[in-house]
Amino acid sequence: MKLILTCEHGGNEVPAEYWDLFQGAEDVLQSHRGWDPGALDLYATLLQHADAGWSATVTRLLVELNRTLGHPELFSEYSRVLGPADRERVLAIHYAPFRLAVADRIAGYLNAGHAVLHVSVHSFTPVLDGKPRDLEVGLLYDPAHGRERVIARDWKDRMQELAKGWRIRMNQPYKGTADGHTKALREFFGERYAGIELEVRNDWLLDPQASVLVRSVISIALQELQEASDLFPGGR
Repeated sequence: MKLILTCEHGGNEVPAEYWDLFQGAEDVLQSHRGWDPGALDLYATLLQHADAGWSATVTRLLVELNRTLGHPELFSEYSRVLGPADRERVLAIHYAPFRLAVADRIAGYLNAGHAVLHVSVHSFTPVLDGKPRDLEVGLLYDPAHGRERVIARDWKDRMQELAKGWRIRMNQPYKGTADGHTKALREFFGERYAGIELEVRNDWLLDPQASVLVRSVISIALQELQEASDLFPGGR
């Protein structure tokens, strides 16, 4: 099985031609709405285990890489003011190349006879709308997909063994069947593709000391999963 990593929300950069759209939105850009703080560093740590990976650093408020075409949240309130031609330009430059590159690599692996595990790396805010979230790590997947279910539970168990106090939840803080990159690929490629979204609380990833432990635990557990699971014949 081949392992692919993606980080859809790795940064909050605004391309120069769109600066005017975000005047006065500096605080929003810095918040979890503008990007997934800490996710890019986690992605970089896990990349050593992967066969391929892609990351994006343009803010999700310009275009949301984790939404399908036509979804009402594909463009934010800041970029929704763009006309049809300008939206198409955003999609052509900042959306389609990322999504197509990932899909093309998956298709190549599947056509060569490999199964594929895709881990989409994200972070989440530990407090949303004033309500604390009771987890540190979430693994999002489709419970009806047998391989995803097995991989997610195995990965959870291995992380839990290394960090017994962590609250690791399945399909929290979001559902793995909600609209997103992994869901779209799952529906297109079928059972030989397995897609799991990894969600980690962003304050842990931004803390210089905590982040070292967090990234290490998740990385070691992923490596153990690869080496031990019959889903990864020969250790990869």
